[in-house]
Amino acid sequence: MKQTLSRQMPRKRIILSLSAALAALPLIVHPVAADARAGGGMSMGSRGSRTYSAPPRTATAPYGATPFQQTMTPRSSPSAPYGMATRMPYGAGAAAMMGRPRHPFLSGFAGGLLGAGLFGMVFGHGMFGGGGMGGSGILGLLIQLLLVFFVVRWLIRRFTGQGGMPSGLPGLRGGNVSSAQPMNNAPAPQVALTAADYQAFQQALVNVQAAWSQQNLGALQHMATPEMVSYFSHQLTDLASRGARNVVSDVRFENGDLTESWQENGMDYATVAMRYSLIDMTTDMTGHVIDGSSTERTVVTELWTFERSSRGGTWLVSAIQQVAR
Repeated sequence: MKQTLSRQMPRKRIILSLSAALAALPLIVHPVAADARAGGGMSMGSRGSRTYSAPPRTATAPYGATPFQQTMTPRSSPSAPYGMATRMPYGAGAAAMMGRPRHPFLSGFAGGLLGAGLFGMVFGHGMFGGGGMGGSGILGLLIQLLLVFFVVRWLIRRFTGQGGMPSGLPGLRGGNVSSAQPMNNAPAPQVALTAADYQAFQQALVNVQAAWSQQNLGALQHMATPEMVSYFSHQLTDLASRGARNVVSDVRFENGDLTESWQENGMDYATVAMRYSLIDMTTDMTGHVIDGSSTERTVVTELWTFERSSRGGTWLVSAIQQVAR
């Protein structure tokens, strides 16, 4: 009897060891990311028409935000780099002005002037014939060219009301159009935020992380847009498929500031840079910590965008962006 038990004990140990190894195999093949909190350390979601516009930099996020890795908002200009939707390089305004239709009278008059001068030069009469200006000499030619230049410039000012380079582009600071003012559109009205709104943003941060840790998609549906909930659901499913679970606790808001707020299409938007700390750890299904720490706090800085109806209502998380480094 004792011999039978002694033979069974090693066998059970071997089976348990193999089971533990097989359970950990998905985590070895697909290691869990260090940033396993809500959002998974990625930039995801939508910011309305400003999805592809870089939020202005703030003291909390001095290097701005990274582009979205996941978004359902289609890009209007696929070739434009991130942030170029509302930022125009210095001098691009002049190029746009050059692309405008020319005044028909101005174009015809200047072309005729130049054509007559070249005709005269070809047939040996000087730029405009051999008059008292000494058109046959180099000095006379230069003087005539200067006259043409000043006449054409006067005509440009006369008929277009411009002095050449355009001035007064809205929000021009340091050679860029302010990101708070979409190009070719009137500035979007800002949203007047109250202390209650800022408190709602901080509470949403805590509530979303708590619901995430509890894998409570029903609660997340009341805190975030359907797009963000779909991303949360996919991340939780991905963790579960690898035999892992992310546990977030003791979320503390440290500091933050408003990046920008605006209205569009009957919706209010606000992007807030927030620095917060939390206990962030990932465990396997047996509760063993495989990443993070149950005692050491992690400090995170992210940009969260909230949206709500302009008629009022609850702020919902519509985007989470990581800070650029």
